[in-house]
Amino acid sequence: MLGCTSTETEKKSQEAGDEQELQGPFLVVLGTVQDAGSPHLNCKKECCAELLKNPDPSRKVVSLAVVDPDNEKKYLFEASPDIRSQLASLNELDGFESNDFPDAIFITHAHIGHYTGLMYLGRESANADSVPVYTMPRMKSFIENNGPWSQLVNLGNIVPKTLDTSRNIQIGSVTVECFLVPHRDEYSETVGFRIKGPNKSVLFIPDIDKWHKWDKNIIEYISSVDYAFLDATFYDGEEIRQRDISEIPHPFVIESMALFDGLPDAEKQKIHFIHLNHTNPLLNSDSEQHKRVISKKYNISSYLDRVQL
Repeated sequence: MLGCTSTETEKKSQEAGDEQELQGPFLVVLGTVQDAGSPHLNCKKECCAELLKNPDPSRKVVSLAVVDPDNEKKYLFEASPDIRSQLASLNELDGFESNDFPDAIFITHAHIGHYTGLMYLGRESANADSVPVYTMPRMKSFIENNGPWSQLVNLGNIVPKTLDTSRNIQIGSVTVECFLVPHRDEYSETVGFRIKGPNKSVLFIPDIDKWHKWDKNIIEYISSVDYAFLDATFYDGEEIRQRDISEIPHPFVIESMALFDGLPDAEKQKIHFIHLNHTNPLLNSDSEQHKRVISKKYNISSYLDRVQL
């Protein structure tokens, strides 16, 4: 997704979060950027050029994790290309002596930012042992029948598990529900997740074509949770004038805000925009667009944000 709006490097301090002791299971944001990362390959604009010289450690591809301290377990949602540093961060903050690998990985779909991190579980890298990987049936078949992913299965680095929209998965004190969403399904279905802890719940939809194309009501889904991490790939169409938007549809942030602006502030404050393209001005906390979103009571996800479950 080429092109770029000039931005400044944003680094959000986690001191307040570090001081706050979270009790029981919690969710942590391990990445907020669209699949191809930031800086972006072949981007010639100033923002990406500067990031190539001075990388921002907070610019990681979209991923969440659930940590369950009582059961000493941790679960990854999306296996991004940044999985190495993301797991290192997760292992530093999980609060218990644990395996370096997640106890399970849940994947939404087969686009590069969401599953290609699995390669680092293989023989050329960590040579992991039997990490459960939950995907929908088409993606499970894709992994099992196409190299190099099939080698991970054949060598026992991962164990594919099937997601089922009619059946929830219990992981310790946390329940995971999946549901289909419309997206470009070249190799797999696409799902979102509703993650329910003992006290709070989270909605995670990093990719969807458009809200109106979904046969479900996003506002009803938001009302059913305490936090909603939603697709905000592009702020508006100005970012991608050199691309055919029909090939890469996502809800523009301005479209989402128009849909949600009638909600009470308490409902809007549940929303955390995530999965930001490198062109997205929301990556720059000094941009007018960033300030506008915050002024309207929405949130913009940041690396290592944490919420109690």
